[in-house]
Amino acid sequence: MARVKGGYVTRRRRKKIIKMNEGHFGSRHRLWKKAHESWLHSGQYAFRDRRNRKRDLRRLWIARINAGARANGLSYSRLIDGLKKANIDLDRKMLADLAVRDANAFAQVVQAAKGAKAA
Repeated sequence: MARVKGGYVTRRRRKKIIKMNEGHFGSRHRLWKKAHESWLHSGQYAFRDRRNRKRDLRRLWIARINAGARANGLSYSRLIDGLKKANIDLDRKMLADLAVRDANAFAQVVQAAKGAKAA
């Protein structure tokens, strides 16, 4: 069987991968084998972390809501329970934004939750 040389097709493919690794450290953006391994791993990390980002943001929102709720004399879990009982449909992203940017509006939401909790 005849020997197959890569030629320009192989070189193009390899240059494309090396170009994708421009920000990588050391031989990870210079040498073909290291660059290819680095590119494969970075793709796996990106896939995993697109999902983990959603978890991380939810944890951040909950921490912010809890801080705002405690500043108004209520715990996070009691606030969420009160909001459900008061039929206030604000998701955690919106509640966290209120807690950070508009403390007065958040305080009104907490008061509504406290009122529903008492009733």
